Amino acid sequence: MGLFDRIGRLVRANLNDLVSKAEDPEKILEQAIIDMQEDLVQLRQAVAQAIANQKRTEQQYNQAMSQANQWQSRAELALRKGDETLAREALQRKKSYMETANTVKLTLDQTFGQVDALKRNLIQLESKISEAKTKKNMLKARAQAAKANEQLQGLLGNINPSSATAAFERMEEKVLQLESRSQAAGELAGSDFESKFAALEAGSDVDDELMALKAQISGAPAPQALPAGQTTAKNPTPVDDELEALKKELDKM
Repeated sequence: MGLFDRIGRLVRANLNDLVSKAEDPEKILEQAIIDMQEDLVQLRQAVAQAIANQKRTEQQYNQAMSQANQWQSRAELALRKGDETLAREALQRKKSYMETANTVKLTLDQTFGQVDALKRNLIQLESKISEAKTKKNMLKARAQAAKANEQLQGLLGNINPSSATAAFERMEEKVLQLESRSQAAGELAGSDFESKFAALEAGSDVDDELMALKAQISGAPAPQALPAGQTTAKNPTPVDDELEALKKELDKM
């Protein structure tokens, strides 16, 4: 295969590809209907012309036959009058018109065939155009539906639902973590508050035990624990006064 043949084939292939991509089904269908209607107009003109030729040929045939019949009558008249020469001349004229009529008859028969064929083609083309119009509307609807579906698929292709779902799940997990941390912080704060009171209560017992141990070692009597509600402080503080006032209010209730 020569280089120019390969280049020519490549150019034709690229042109065909460009034409195929540029073809819009809706526009092509519309143009096809327009072309068929133009053919229909031309075919109707051809049928009309053929019918006109047929009528004109029929007139020529009828005129030729009329002349032939007329000369036949004249030949008979001449013979009845005893003029054989004139009768012979009339028959010659009749023969000439009959030959013309026979020739026109051949053309007329052909014209009849042409007109019939053109009429059948006209009917077929009209039927094809009607069918094409129906198919055109159906194909246009299908093409529009296909385009809409293609656009929808392209739109869906650009959407990543898994990414959005993953982000939603991450945020849900983050909220759960925040709730857990908040709950843990609350529990820690409560336990710290309770631990302070527990330390105070434990510290009082240790102090009493320590004082008793010191007294035992020194031989002095261990100090007795004060009854509930009494304090060892000799100089009351404002807090003590407030505490005493609170106790009195509680006793009255």
